[in-house]
Amino acid sequence: MVWLAVLCALTSAAFLAFGTQRQSSAVQADTGGLNVDSRGIMRLLSNPRWLFGLLLMIIGMGLNVAALTMAPLTVVQPLGAVALVMTTIINSKDQGIRINRATWVSITVCMLGSVAFVLLAMNATHATDVAPEQEWFIIGLLAVVVVGFGSVAFARRHRPHGAFFYILGAGILFGFTAVLVRTIAVAMKQWDPVVAFWFQVPWMPLMAIAIAGLMGQYFNQSAYSNGPPELVIAGLTVIDPMVGVAIGIAILGELKPDVHPVVGLSMAAAAIIAIVGVVALSRHHPDVLARKEQRKNA
Repeated sequence: MVWLAVLCALTSAAFLAFGTQRQSSAVQADTGGLNVDSRGIMRLLSNPRWLFGLLLMIIGMGLNVAALTMAPLTVVQPLGAVALVMTTIINSKDQGIRINRATWVSITVCMLGSVAFVLLAMNATHATDVAPEQEWFIIGLLAVVVVGFGSVAFARRHRPHGAFFYILGAGILFGFTAVLVRTIAVAMKQWDPVVAFWFQVPWMPLMAIAIAGLMGQYFNQSAYSNGPPELVIAGLTVIDPMVGVAIGIAILGELKPDVHPVVGLSMAAAAIIAIVGVVALSRHHPDVLARKEQRKNA
């Protein structure tokens, strides 16, 4: 079942890569590099390119949900890093961008860190049941995150943040969403046809997912308008899984009790390597360098 989950996760990464590139190009064309506002969102809802990207991303998310029902978060989530290479190739062909050596090195470092993390996690983690108190604790933490990022974004709505703020916010929100999706998917396996549907639906996790998902999408679209899709998806494929892994290990107890400390340290090292790759990508991508040059000339 774990390898089937891996296959679903990799297929999901392909759909997310194409969807991300389609949405990013639509946002860039619609906003001209400015932040997305309420009117901009309404325009995007009628943009065929953006809607096609949304469809691809929905399919990718569905495949990711399927993967989450068959394997622990710590195995499924980091595989999204494969979407980084796919997005880079797709966007460079679509936009006619020549990717420099520093960008490829950054992507390679990010991929190596993510793959190493997955290989270690497959032997160091196991799926666990979610107790009601754990679910409520996760929802409470998510509420703090939503209020925190929402307050900062609202306070500086007239002085927009850079791409990294939106990437960070979206990554954390989607990380919590992935955890809650997994709790719902596992609960659905225990569905009792005798009990009324209304009493079995996990309404609070569903509401939390809806709120976090909508806010995460807003942050995601704002990030598209402030940076290349590679940077956006690189941030999400590192921040999102790292949040999911942290919750899986710290709250859900997905780390096996007999794991050697060296394995834990190796997982931490692999995560750091992946993050270093994202930071390097944010500094050396041709689109980022072009934006810096434009600001200097302005």
